[in-house]
Amino acid sequence: MADAPIPVSVLTGFLGSGKTTLLNRLLKDPALADTAVVINEFGDVGIDHLLVEKASEGIIELSDGCLCCTVRGELVDTLADLIDRLQTGKLPRLKRVIIETTGLADPAPVLHAIMGHPVLFQAFRVDGVITTVDAVNGMATLDAHEEAVKQAAVADRIVITKTDLPEAAASLQALRARLAALNPGADLIDVGDQRTGYAALFECGVYNPETKTVDVQRWLKAEAYRNREHERSDIDGHHHHHDHGDHHHHDVNRHDASIRSFSLTHDKPVPLSSFDMFLDLLRSAHGEKLLRVKGIVQLADDPDRPLVIHGVQQIFHPPVRLAAWPDGTRETRLVMIVKDLPESYVTQLFNAFLNQPQVDTPDRAALFDNPLAIAGVKLR
Repeated sequence: MADAPIPVSVLTGFLGSGKTTLLNRLLKDPALADTAVVINEFGDVGIDHLLVEKASEGIIELSDGCLCCTVRGELVDTLADLIDRLQTGKLPRLKRVIIETTGLADPAPVLHAIMGHPVLFQAFRVDGVITTVDAVNGMATLDAHEEAVKQAAVADRIVITKTDLPEAAASLQALRARLAALNPGADLIDVGDQRTGYAALFECGVYNPETKTVDVQRWLKAEAYRNREHERSDIDGHHHHHDHGDHHHHDVNRHDASIRSFSLTHDKPVPLSSFDMFLDLLRSAHGEKLLRVKGIVQLADDPDRPLVIHGVQQIFHPPVRLAAWPDGTRETRLVMIVKDLPESYVTQLFNAFLNQPQVDTPDRAALFDNPLAIAGVKLR
């Protein structure tokens, strides 16, 4: 096994958005040699590679060292088989895994398979989610299909495809604005950009292989969320209350209206017990609504060694304690992408566990539902 966990990238996107075209293009990049691509069925995906060395049941070996395999039952079984092949020498090298989901798939269960499995999370690490969005039909797809909205909301990289088609010109600017509002932390990449490739799409996790260190600032992109909040305030002309809808005044029937992206910060060390209670209550009461949570936490027991967390719905990767702060800013920073969960609720809950004064809001009483009453939290 390699010394460091093997990075896993999830490639998702709605039906017809160009996932397979992008995958075929990527597999020709020398930087992706010794990559395993996990797909549902070979016939559905249509790997269009130049040379196929040999094929066996469920496995296609490509001439450049890449390996394509179908999901055998549960995804966990397929990933465990890759580990076994590596350990027994059947697979000489494995530098990366790409998992291509079906067009209708929610990426969350794929991330759960890696983050929540006691063996897999030691062998693999989640690098990021790459989502393809069709420039021609993207707006209509986002309007009609909640799955497409979630695929874009949880992405680290959003690749806009078919931008070269004449029909894309009319809606491309609006699509970009919509995706930026939906997921401020994701890089928007034009598939036609000649720079699109390994460097633009991969290595978006917390670990930076070039420096062999963690790069929390690049991973969190908390500044993008703060800038988005300032934009909302400027457009409203006053402090923005996030529960009143976003500033684009989308049709209330749009699925985007239920998605919120925001950041939480705290400039003082946080007691571990308080943070644990906050996180446990949030994911036990509203886990399905937590599309993605990332953060770095300054803990009171050892402020010089921050904690890095990463969660998708109820499943959180085992937290990592860093040896030191990776940059000059010493503060707790959390970025959240949630569905059908008011930002004010999360913020008040966070502040309540930190014993911070609250601003009275009409829904303040709603914070004290049964789970909170059990926790014994009191607001000042």
